Amino acid sequence: MLDSFEILTTSGVVLWSKAYTPVKPSLINTFIKDVFIEEKVLPGASVADDASASRNPGYKKEGYTLRWASVKDLGLIFVAVYQSLLHLTWIDKLLDNIRIIFTDLYGEQLRKPHTSVVDCDFDGYFDQQVRELEGSAEKGIQRAPQIAVEDVEDLQNARHIHDEPPPPLPSLASRGHQTRMLSDAPSADSTPDTSRPSTPVSNVLSASALPKGASRRARKAAVGPMNTASSGDERKSKTKKDASKRARRWNDDGMVDEDDGAVLDYSAQSNGATEQEAENATASNEPLNMESAGTRTKKGQFILKDLDSEVQSMLQNAEEKKAQQQPVASKGVVGSSLGAISGLFRNVIGGKILTKEDLEKPMKGMEEHLLKKNVAREAAVRLCEGVERELIGVKTGSFESVEATIHSSMETSLRKILTPTTSLDILRSITSVTSPSKTGPQPPKPRPYIISIVGVNGVGKSTNLSKLAFFLLQNKFSLLIAACDTFRSGAVEQLRVHARNLRELSERESLGTVELYERGYGKDAANIAKDAVAYASANAFDVVLIDTAGRRHNDTRLMSSLEKFAQFAKPDKILMVGEALVGSDSVAQARAFNAAFGAQRRLDGFIISKCDTVGDMVGSLVSMVHATGIPVVFLGVGQHYGDLRTLNVSWAVKMLMS
Repeated sequence: MLDSFEILTTSGVVLWSKAYTPVKPSLINTFIKDVFIEEKVLPGASVADDASASRNPGYKKEGYTLRWASVKDLGLIFVAVYQSLLHLTWIDKLLDNIRIIFTDLYGEQLRKPHTSVVDCDFDGYFDQQVRELEGSAEKGIQRAPQIAVEDVEDLQNARHIHDEPPPPLPSLASRGHQTRMLSDAPSADSTPDTSRPSTPVSNVLSASALPKGASRRARKAAVGPMNTASSGDERKSKTKKDASKRARRWNDDGMVDEDDGAVLDYSAQSNGATEQEAENATASNEPLNMESAGTRTKKGQFILKDLDSEVQSMLQNAEEKKAQQQPVASKGVVGSSLGAISGLFRNVIGGKILTKEDLEKPMKGMEEHLLKKNVAREAAVRLCEGVERELIGVKTGSFESVEATIHSSMETSLRKILTPTTSLDILRSITSVTSPSKTGPQPPKPRPYIISIVGVNGVGKSTNLSKLAFFLLQNKFSLLIAACDTFRSGAVEQLRVHARNLRELSERESLGTVELYERGYGKDAANIAKDAVAYASANAFDVVLIDTAGRRHNDTRLMSSLEKFAQFAKPDKILMVGEALVGSDSVAQARAFNAAFGAQRRLDGFIISKCDTVGDMVGSLVSMVHATGIPVVFLGVGQHYGDLRTLNVSWAVKMLMS
């Protein structure tokens, strides 16, 4: 885990910093003194040149390792701090990418004379790079195989000299950045993690306190229950066993019996507490940075930000400049995961007319590559077959290998699949319904725009509905959230908490309005949706967001109720939430839901959730779009309301072909 990241000038001014755990400023000061002032660096260090971070030797001090990169003409130093016991293979790549992005964004400001402070909002760019590089690295933190002698001495000296406990585990509480001068005082913007109770010193027993020849039983007794630290949160065990759960009774129509309705209706306030009291008991929300989620146009519309597109463009431009300065090398993907394909046709020169025999083995390698990227086998096979049909009889260009030809053709096919054929401007669609044009003999009356969210169990339907609601609230729409998941226990309470949080954010940030429409559990979801739409029309709401129950795509009885739901609610958009984690099953899920709403109704788009957990394995996007022809509208990239993004096709293709 990264402890801290600093962007500073050679004069010691910190332009931007991010700390996950407190790090003493004296550590950075000593680093600057030893490396840049006294030049106590190992042979091969490039202090004056803009070299890659991998060419600069690591600086070890007090149990920490500092990796760094520099920009000579701007006088910038980029420093990453982490504990020496950890082996983070992606730190050098992070330093190089952050150096490129930061200088591209704020280079003009830094080149102005007498500039010592830069007004920068760099958190979003940094978080995106950390998330991408951590996802591509191996899961979990690997420990170094051996600890150098100087590391052990540094750890011992740090304990004796400073007499301080080791730093706490990285905390996600410190998310901000601050422009400050380096000093020996503790950092004010780094807050230690106080979520866990501290262990009393009297109960901590070191191994050195025991005799050298102590037996295992003696050591076990020394750290037994008598010396166990108490957190103070222990609860008394229940004296009586909980009563057995009462079975839920269903009638012939698949509905809950009437006498079970009161038992299952957990939406009522318990212990006589009112909704206002429940709201007061809820902790206040943390302030959200709107700029990290999107940008506002001149017309006042809030457009979701596409960080990946901007960042990838910066990195690509830097690579192109670097390639122009170096000798021309052979193009292709040799050295990547597709490098194995190149061995099959290494001796093939340009100007060859491709045959089926030439493409058989390379296309098999391409198919295996797509499978590793989480593309469903059916989609991968059809993609490769389509590319093979296009390439048979094609003459390769001069000095162009078969590998480069296949790579280019596959990129074109993937881009064609993921590029939507219809407009995905949901703001324009909402405005055309809520404020229709008055031209014509019989102009349509204003009505609420209806969006329904469907999907299998546990993919994040309610969470992504709340993210979508937050996006619409920033565009000043009035929302009605309909709780139509009448089956899952806690579904109504979950939406109530989301609605309460969104209402508080809206009032604080002067956004739109939001209200929850609920009728408890065990009711007919289609009727609740119909009543919610009628209520929204009567009260002039702009948008109705309908949450539905999760259901397995192969459960015929549950899937059949979606046709009735579509007839009653008449949604303008039906969005299916799919997981980025799912593999071959994504094709069956997408097809089943696309055909579940009747002969005249289909899905309108996909929301792919949990994209921040898969790294470059984004193959489920291709699988679902290839199976149905339905475009991807949004991507879920986190657990905050602002973690919703639109799809950047170039980014997705690059991830799939990397």
